[in-house]
Amino acid sequence: MLGRFNDPLEILAVAIAFLIAITVHEYAHAFASDHLGDPTPRLSGRLTLNPFAHLDLLGTLMILFAPFGWAKPVAFDPFNLRNPRRDTAIISLAGPLANISSAILFSVLLRIGFLFLGAHVLLYFLEIIIILNVNLAVFNLIPIHPLDGFKIVEGFLPEDTARQWAQLESLGYIMILLLIFPLFGHSPVLSFIQPITSFILNLLLPNAGII
Repeated sequence: MLGRFNDPLEILAVAIAFLIAITVHEYAHAFASDHLGDPTPRLSGRLTLNPFAHLDLLGTLMILFAPFGWAKPVAFDPFNLRNPRRDTAIISLAGPLANISSAILFSVLLRIGFLFLGAHVLLYFLEIIIILNVNLAVFNLIPIHPLDGFKIVEGFLPEDTARQWAQLESLGYIMILLLIFPLFGHSPVLSFIQPITSFILNLLLPNAGII
């Protein structure tokens, strides 16, 4: 999807929208951690909506040239949590939930904008924000380390099964690379999540398929 942007203004819009999406995502992780008893993100300056506190330069550049990108992960100390495994899952889930919530909010603004502005460049920018928030949320729910989905699944498994699941963590980065990069012209992970993101975007975008 993102690889189709070639105009410099479109690339700038994608970069700004990506900053908004990752800021919401990482702030939600930090907020959940702080709320559940671990001050580590707050003490390290991550409990903020300042995008530069969450920015990873390489991860941001990648969004301009590849169909994915990333931010600096929010570090937290599970030993400060009341129920470490469950609370870790909640902290992990907070990021994707924040992105979906943001997408819904911007969808409402987009629909209001269409009523008063018609076709307008601002509405095009809102569409990009919605698309990036939905894609970031769905992608992070994939249950492979270091994505949020891995810890979410671990947090709701029985203890014995969770220990076995945690052993898969060391394979995470290899699996991510194998799933992201195209095999025979197709990226397996993007082929998997595209029907899910398309379904959500069809609900949120008044004119789905414009971008």
